[in-house]
Amino acid sequence: MRKLHIMKSIAKAGICSAIVMSAITFGAFAPKAHAATPETINLIESGKEYIGTPYKFGAPAGVTYAFDCSSFTQFLFKGLDVSLPRTSSAQAKVGETVAKGSLSMGDLVFFKTNGKTISHVAIYAGNNKIIHSSTSQGVTVSNLNTSYWTKSYVTAKRVVS
Repeated sequence: MRKLHIMKSIAKAGICSAIVMSAITFGAFAPKAHAATPETINLIESGKEYIGTPYKFGAPAGVTYAFDCSSFTQFLFKGLDVSLPRTSSAQAKVGETVAKGSLSMGDLVFFKTNGKTISHVAIYAGNNKIIHSSTSQGVTVSNLNTSYWTKSYVTAKRVVS
């Protein structure tokens, strides 16, 4: 009986050790979270100053009386000395790809709102929120976890290190 108890204890210790070693091994390869920085927090705060600014398709770069989605991101990132192309599809080609589960404040998030190609860009604002210029509300903050954004999500890019 004592021998059986010792064998069970050894087996439990072995299983626990295997679990710990697996966690350490796989944890080393897990994508590292990127913490919000003062720079990206300020980016989101600056964007919030424009909430309610009307949407205008093809709004000229640099103006602040109206934005389309990509002119909004281009305008805000220019304040961080990050030069972005003019369209959402072109912006999706710059920066480092980020897994949806590893989004950090300031990451660009891209969507297929037309069902075909990348046609919308937003900025991840933390807590599953995005700030963007929408056709219906102008500059606004939206929940990334709604069915609309979930089904049209394509990719995300990090353009600020």
